[in-house]
Amino acid sequence: MTPDQYCQDKAAASGSSFYYSFMFLPPDKRRAITALYAFCREVDDVVDECSDEQAARTTLNWWRAQVAAVYSGKPQHPVAQALVPVVQQFHLAQEHLLEIIDGMEMDLNQLRYADFKSLQLYCYRVASVVGLLAAEIFGYTDRKTQKYAHDLGIAFQLTNIIRDVGEDARRNRIYLPMDEMQQFGVTAADILNSKETENFQKLMAFQIERAQRYYQQAVEHLPAADRKAQRTGLIMAAIYRATLDEVIASGCHVLKERVSLTPRYKLWLAFKAWLKS
Repeated sequence: MTPDQYCQDKAAASGSSFYYSFMFLPPDKRRAITALYAFCREVDDVVDECSDEQAARTTLNWWRAQVAAVYSGKPQHPVAQALVPVVQQFHLAQEHLLEIIDGMEMDLNQLRYADFKSLQLYCYRVASVVGLLAAEIFGYTDRKTQKYAHDLGIAFQLTNIIRDVGEDARRNRIYLPMDEMQQFGVTAADILNSKETENFQKLMAFQIERAQRYYQQAVEHLPAADRKAQRTGLIMAAIYRATLDEVIASGCHVLKERVSLTPRYKLWLAFKAWLKS
């Protein structure tokens, strides 16, 4: 199996919304974004699937060495091997790949976030940085597109957090800012015990409004000249916003349910967004 095929299989197996947006890219950019996505999946899986914290940290450090090898040596892992021509062709910054690993490691360092400012750093590392790298692959002419990529990444991660409140709680993780929980009268015990209250619904409405605001900001920042080049991101946005809409339509019962879109619906949304962009 070639490194590119490994990345393709990794992306396809995830069933992620991102996978459906890649289909409309030309081959070189599709290979590049698939390799980047596979890298993100690999380092994320280290934290999510490794029960031994020290082993997870050791593996993340191994991945940091692999990133260094991408730029100056011969990496061992097929994903890192696939990234070698990608970082050269699209001039991807090494510090950005390392920052993604730093973001994943935050899940080992803290299970709660005091306020939105501290959560923003997490969202930036695990999502906005990915958006900035993706923007480089897709291509742009106006630096304002970087602000679009940053805000879109935040919006994606906030959507994930809203959708996965219950699933994260079962891992003893709460990404909702603690000061906002206190503001709405929701305790950590409420979330860990899947206690859905009127106050919880108000808290989630507040979170949803923030995510929607970030989507709107992102679109407003995207210059018209770069819209066509960045339409893969717009396809992703259409799918993620549909996920958020589905959470709302389902009554926001995210403590006990996890909303997901069918592959066919994602493909339809992707095609529709591609035609519009």
